[in-house]
Amino acid sequence: MTAEDANVRIDTSKPHPARVYDWLLGGKDNYLVDQEMGEKLPPEARANAARNRAFMHRAVAWLADNGVSQFLDIGTGIPTEPNLHQIVQAINPACRVVYADNDPIVLRHAEALLVSSPEGATDYVQADVRRPEAILDHARALLDFDQPIALSLIALMHFITDEEDPYGLARTLVNALPSGSYLVLSHGTTDEHPDLADSVTDTYKKGQVPLRMRRRAEVERFFEGLELVDPGLVTATYWYKESPAPKAELSGFYVAVARVP
Repeated sequence: MTAEDANVRIDTSKPHPARVYDWLLGGKDNYLVDQEMGEKLPPEARANAARNRAFMHRAVAWLADNGVSQFLDIGTGIPTEPNLHQIVQAINPACRVVYADNDPIVLRHAEALLVSSPEGATDYVQADVRRPEAILDHARALLDFDQPIALSLIALMHFITDEEDPYGLARTLVNALPSGSYLVLSHGTTDEHPDLADSVTDTYKKGQVPLRMRRRAEVERFFEGLELVDPGLVTATYWYKESPAPKAELSGFYVAVARVP
């Protein structure tokens, strides 16, 4: 494991998305400031976080089942078992996974918990999606960019404001991938919870965490030029393949998997 800057101080004075998400999933690796923000979010936030993570499990398992053996997971968050590498290496022990996150507390847990199977490999870089080239440079040390790679952007891009060019950042990452690669993306929305839109946005704003929920058409833009895998761009409970259908429920996330032509 290496880090962009392993000596970056953990800031416990304001909440961090990775730690709030950990709290929403029932984890213990968060601080009082993160817990306070989580408690101010609507009760639906916890269920939405769980449904989003379940989508990730189904999507990466399907990819590993269909021959993808390399994964670049940006916005990893606090390790919560089963982690991505555990899912894909249970299917193909030779899978190689690079994790990236910008919260230094994630690095400390990643060093202990994101450990590969003997046949495969995992690595971690402390880096921000706003610096995609730094992530790609690090990933090239472990991943073969001449072979298909699954790029995972799970519950991340809604923390990138319009001014920070989320579509351009995603395009830089996707453009670095060879044909046959995949983009796995989930993105926060209030389309199915319009009554909660102001509450969610205000809670994050008060915590000094930028948040830009997007409508379906806005999320669809992340997949321009790519080939959406059936069932296309749907809410989290409606994306599944061979696995049993999840319970159909309202969701706070749009999700999709798309192939790089």
